[in-house]
Amino acid sequence: MKILFFAVVMGCLLVLPAQASKSSEDIRCKCICPPYRNISGHIYNQNVSQKDCNCLHVVDPMPVPGHDVEAYCLLCECKYEERSTTTIKVIIVIYLSVVGALLLYMAFLMLVDPLIRKPDAYTEQLHNEEENEDARSMAAAATSLGGPRANTVLERMEGAQQRWKLQVQEQRKTVFDRHKMLS
Repeated sequence: MKILFFAVVMGCLLVLPAQASKSSEDIRCKCICPPYRNISGHIYNQNVSQKDCNCLHVVDPMPVPGHDVEAYCLLCECKYEERSTTTIKVIIVIYLSVVGALLLYMAFLMLVDPLIRKPDAYTEQLHNEEENEDARSMAAAATSLGGPRANTVLERMEGAQQRWKLQVQEQRKTVFDRHKMLS
């Protein structure tokens, strides 16, 4: 809201002087004269009214003597040009205001984002489970190699449960990694 107010105030400040009288940059008559005899081509600009936009009023000093002026002026192409420098200035101020606001917003987000963003509990849980499963699998492998074989139904069920947990963990890891790669 403040930016819009600032843009309106700047626009008003720039428009008021322009309404009083046209700036010298706003109107001009541009004559492009090609080479003529031993005279090189030249471009002439003058601030004159639209009715006076012709070679006789714009080309000053006249590069040819009096009797060749008409032939020289017939070769020249004169165009009246009018533009609004005030409008250009207002658009530039608005554009710079928008870019400045976006830069401020980006800086604000860069400062505030780490404070707002909390670590993902699911990701932490997966990493903790992965570490626990690695430690359990190492311990289970050590006991199965050096210890007695699982004879009881309870020990076989625990072994099957551990294998199932490892498979689920691998599936979670695969899905989670694929999800990370896609996003």
